[in-house]
Amino acid sequence: MNLKIAVLPGDGIGPEISRQGVDVMTAVCEKFGHTVEYRHGICGADAIDKVGDPFPEDTYETCLWADAVLFSAVGDPKFDNDPKAKVRPEQGLLAMRKKLGLFANIRPVETFPCLIHKSPLKAELVDGADFICIRELTGGMYFGEKYEDNERAYDTNAYTRPEIERILHVAYGYALRRRKHLTVVDKANVLASSRLWRKVAQEIAPAYPDVQTDYMYVDNAAMRMIQEPKFFDVMVTENTFGDILTDEGSVISGSMGLLPSASTGEKTPVFEPIHGSWPQAKGKNIANPLAQILSVAMLFEYFNLSEEGALIRQAVNASLDSNVRTPEIQVEGGAHYSTDAVGSWIVDYIKKS
Repeated sequence: MNLKIAVLPGDGIGPEISRQGVDVMTAVCEKFGHTVEYRHGICGADAIDKVGDPFPEDTYETCLWADAVLFSAVGDPKFDNDPKAKVRPEQGLLAMRKKLGLFANIRPVETFPCLIHKSPLKAELVDGADFICIRELTGGMYFGEKYEDNERAYDTNAYTRPEIERILHVAYGYALRRRKHLTVVDKANVLASSRLWRKVAQEIAPAYPDVQTDYMYVDNAAMRMIQEPKFFDVMVTENTFGDILTDEGSVISGSMGLLPSASTGEKTPVFEPIHGSWPQAKGKNIANPLAQILSVAMLFEYFNLSEEGALIRQAVNASLDSNVRTPEIQVEGGAHYSTDAVGSWIVDYIKKS
């Protein structure tokens, strides 16, 4: 297979983990006889500093050229601490999602047996937890009408029937391939937008008789994820709720540095770790590259290259079992491996397999 990949390292630790993802992809392509061509693009604070736009047109064109985008992270404290900033790195991420029509964000949450002790939850609660959160990504408050002055501000949480229908069909598709259980998360007892979500979901559910569908208010879902994470199989929800719940879900595995994601829709799909840019670690070579590397596994699997994805997952599990880990997930007394060292170990494993 010939693959064209747009690489968007972004900000903070982004360039450091991006290199590991690219190296792993290159190694897998060489092993399985694929060809891969990379083009790099700027985004986020890096792009603001260089051209004044967090998602410049050249980067957008690079994304359109590609079969897939390998993205890392955006964000910089100099913008976080300036409420008057008119342009922010995160606007580039929103622009990418909107312009590429990436309405479905797929975030798997799973545990690794050798890292159960790293979860803040009791082992018996998280051992075996394995679910996917499907987050609607281009609607809701993040993209609705906004207003702000010194005395008043609002963000409009608007959704249309077609937006809800298409994300529900994506979620049911995943449920059919898994344990056939879908939980629709909303706040229908308070929000009009959520009542439309529930109404549409109730209308669509009979078309998927093999899937058990249940409905849960977002506050209850947040509590249930902590009390009984193994209850969930596939969860689907709107943009803001999904943003919060998926970050909450990341603690189940013990580290945000372990979880990848995919954003799919109308144009080029994007694969990225769920963590942020962690600017405090920039340049220190200590960031965990596993979420970026597992995002590469999801990329291969998206193109039905299951053996390639499986080999990456095998390599990641082997690195964890061998205690080849960055500091935040290393066992007590274990050697501390750098970002580069973990990536190199996984590349070597792939080449020798």
